[in-house]
Amino acid sequence: MNSPLEHASVPAATLAANFEYVPVPAFEDNYIWVVSDGCNAVAVDPGDAAPVRAYLAKRGWRLVAILLTHHHNDHVGGVADLLSDECVPVYGPAGEALGPLDKFVTRVKGGDAVRLDAPALDFKVMDVPGHTRGHIAYFQAADPSGKSHLFCGDTLFACGCGRLFEGTPAQMLASLDSFAALPGGTEVHCAHEYTLSNIRFALACDPGNADLRDWSHRAHALRERGIPTLPTTIAHERAVNPFLRSGDPAVQAALAEALHETVTDRLAAFALMREWKNRFR
Repeated sequence: MNSPLEHASVPAATLAANFEYVPVPAFEDNYIWVVSDGCNAVAVDPGDAAPVRAYLAKRGWRLVAILLTHHHNDHVGGVADLLSDECVPVYGPAGEALGPLDKFVTRVKGGDAVRLDAPALDFKVMDVPGHTRGHIAYFQAADPSGKSHLFCGDTLFACGCGRLFEGTPAQMLASLDSFAALPGGTEVHCAHEYTLSNIRFALACDPGNADLRDWSHRAHALRERGIPTLPTTIAHERAVNPFLRSGDPAVQAALAEALHETVTDRLAAFALMREWKNRFR
């Protein structure tokens, strides 16, 4: 199974016709995704204004919109500064308070559409509670080359999923199920570079998974070269992410053995796995 980035001519970006999907590093391990048509750009979850400003200046792109998935500061903390440069539309979750940003944000919820003229982007909003109560994601069914894209915030990670700060295991599992039902080729633009630590945990949950072992080798090689492990794809996550595989008998058996628990169904497996991940070292 090939890494989503191994065949990209620009390793830190996904190219789609004249569109680019770029993970701009921020803080210790955040990615602020910037989508551009080569002139205009959209920033997703800009927790810090400085790296966005610097990248836009480097490329000569103009910020035209901001998308927010949830209220945590490492995802919204740079918005006010960016709006001080230029007033642009901001879209964010209908079910979450955003403090001083509330007056600037157009609220969206599951089933809504966000359509932008330049860059020409059309997103379906998905309600994905679990990490936070009102978390949303943005799904682009087709870019100019026909590829689909998902901006999932802190709900889904490569080989992992977000902590349950406000939601329940049942909510998070349902949210992940909604992602797993998307087309397999969908590129998943996660908000953190957690992949290597997630792989370590995934191997404890799914030790017999050959695809996962192979991905572990390739992911380490990418990070040793300073290359992001993202975007991933939905098909790749179905194959290697234990949180999308909680119904797999091998995963359930590994959990039962490691935790000395009875695993009754996939929700019980997911809840045990998420709690184990919280304390896994």
